[in-house]
Amino acid sequence: MNKNGKIFIAELIGTGVLVIGGCGSAVLAGDKIGFLGVSIAFGLSLLVMAYAIGGISGCHINPAVTVGLATAKQVRWGTVPYYVFGQVIGGIIGGGVIYLIASGNPDFNIANGFALNGYGAHSPGGYSLLACAIAEVVLTFFLLFTIMGTTHPKFPAGFAGIPIGLMLTLIHLVGIPVTNTSVNPARSIGVAVYHGGWAVSQLWLFIIAPVVGGIVAVYAYQLIQADRLPQTEAPPSLETN
Repeated sequence: MNKNGKIFIAELIGTGVLVIGGCGSAVLAGDKIGFLGVSIAFGLSLLVMAYAIGGISGCHINPAVTVGLATAKQVRWGTVPYYVFGQVIGGIIGGGVIYLIASGNPDFNIANGFALNGYGAHSPGGYSLLACAIAEVVLTFFLLFTIMGTTHPKFPAGFAGIPIGLMLTLIHLVGIPVTNTSVNPARSIGVAVYHGGWAVSQLWLFIIAPVVGGIVAVYAYQLIQADRLPQTEAPPSLETN
């Protein structure tokens, strides 16, 4: 299999694990583990996948990360479709697995909650569109800024997955009451397609805001760390440098 095919499959599997681990914990066990448990589940899913597929695709498992790193010239734009298609398909498969499992419970009703991202009346805390947009941009900024710093050649090799996983945990602790935390278009799409209706109609925010936040983070990091060299031959990994 060629390199792009491996990237596609690695990102598909990695994103599927993230959605099943993170969204699955919210749907299947959220009443037992609460916001903290769900936040940790997302962080652990990313951390483990960083070491599992980091050496293959860089473990982006998030279109906002891929676009951000392409903007930073750390991956070629020509490989972006393989990343993004893999991520979106992996997210949808992950959402499907959650739906099949949850449907085995006679009390399950997707209308009562499916780890969906929303704003306004569909925000967990009733936050406005503007508030939710700001939260998604800023929280994705945190994620990409951390990725840029911890995958820098000067950062100790092999440890990037730990701070990035912890940052994703922090992001969810802040963002769950506001939007249910997206910061990842593939994660949002992966569950929204099974609900339809308002969840799909509000997806635009959870596609645009994370990408904007990621790109801003890349430029902000480059302002303070201008000595980073482009690494176009191999994708930057959350696990190795």
